[in-house]
Amino acid sequence: MPPTFLKDAFAAVVLAVAAVSAVRLAVARPWRRGWAGCDTDISYLLMGVAMAGMLASGLATLPDVVWAVVFGVLAVWFGYRVVRGVRANGIRALAGEHCAPHLAHCAAMLYMFRAVTAAGGMPGMAGMPGMGGSPDAGMTMLRYPVLAFAFALILIGYAVWDLDQLPGRAVDGADGSSRAAGALLSDRVTSGCRIAMGVAMALMLFLLI
Repeated sequence: MPPTFLKDAFAAVVLAVAAVSAVRLAVARPWRRGWAGCDTDISYLLMGVAMAGMLASGLATLPDVVWAVVFGVLAVWFGYRVVRGVRANGIRALAGEHCAPHLAHCAAMLYMFRAVTAAGGMPGMAGMPGMGGSPDAGMTMLRYPVLAFAFALILIGYAVWDLDQLPGRAVDGADGSSRAAGALLSDRVTSGCRIAMGVAMALMLFLLI
């Protein structure tokens, strides 16, 4: 079982990403003028809340089955966008656009919620063996651990790719408040949230294997 401080650290990271995503949505106000990145921030806001509930039972919100439906819908949405991107730009869309890593993240979240429910019928990762549940339960209750390992490798791969691309990305904005808003909505912040969420999720998957 991982120590409590490690789970708390993971929970703090994903909640920070959720908070940043919520602020980005508030600043961009996509419900008024539209914003291409709103689906990203909505997914990471939901992901951060869901993952925090997995790591700490006191932070649990919705039942597992509801979260599974949420991330299933998000996976279908990002899957649609990936297919559209591949048709328009070829196979490079799998690396050069944001939809493919978000599809991987949503699919990994869907897997974790379904694996937990199918394995032990327990609510969230806080009740999952190895993440705060019964020490006697062991980790063998996780279904398809090879799939968990594959998801973790994919998430790490996208995080490494993002890190490699990060230094060359510019910050948007002009002066004053518009500069601050531009910086908050910039590709750097988007990539930083994606990296933090991907690494945290990959480590959670490794702990479950």
